[in-house]
Amino acid sequence: MLSTRFLWRTVGLAALLSTLICMFGFVYAINQIIFPTLATNSELVSPGETMKPKESPLATKEKIQIVAFGDSLTAGTGDLSGRGYVGQTKEKLEKQLGKPVFIFNNFAIPGFRTYDILKDMDAKKDIGASLSQADLILFTAGGNDLFEGGQGVMDTAGDEGFNPKGAEDRMPEALKRLEEIMDRIAKLNTTATIVYVGLYHPFLDMDPSRQGSLVIQKWNAAAFEIAHRYPNVIVVPTSDLFELNLNKYLYTDHFHPNQDGYERIAERITQVVN
Repeated sequence: MLSTRFLWRTVGLAALLSTLICMFGFVYAINQIIFPTLATNSELVSPGETMKPKESPLATKEKIQIVAFGDSLTAGTGDLSGRGYVGQTKEKLEKQLGKPVFIFNNFAIPGFRTYDILKDMDAKKDIGASLSQADLILFTAGGNDLFEGGQGVMDTAGDEGFNPKGAEDRMPEALKRLEEIMDRIAKLNTTATIVYVGLYHPFLDMDPSRQGSLVIQKWNAAAFEIAHRYPNVIVVPTSDLFELNLNKYLYTDHFHPNQDGYERIAERITQVVN
């Protein structure tokens, strides 16, 4: 009889204990849903921290050295202040990061096409040396290949405006050379942030069918695909910056940006790399 009573008491206590544990677990779960707490384990990260963007490599530098090369866009043709997008990017980064930013070298030459850039890199050893020391590399290429500096892109009859076929025909070979340029600089400097500034359509107002925009879109998409192979190469798009306000942001030559146009490019670059 005694053993039976002891057994029932044991079962009762166990049942009571199980009920209390279940109730405590239920209350704790509800509390965590309503009032969640951050994990204290140092190896875990709170949800808020996972949403933070990865810190820019430039933010860790005490100073930033910019090396630029390419064609007239990187040379700043059309900006009467002489700064172009390179100089304005320097100023904006300096202001936002609160640290010295220097233009170490700008090797850009107006009129250069992709093959001119490659020949220049072969002929001038200081280009490679400077690129290898840079923290930020900025370059443009391809506009003169497609548009021939504004020549050879108009209809031969002279009465139909812009003709994109010539630009499209020149694209495949120019893209091969762009790929070689990106490959060279990515191998010369594996730690720098390398920015290729995408193309825009400077003859949009002479292109009512907007076929030229499709050519530019194909070029920029191909450039992005090439850049995607290298972890430190970024393509910064610019076509949307000019599409709705072409005359407002182009220089009087109807090909290069003016000072305000270059500022828009510099602002885009700063947003991307910072």
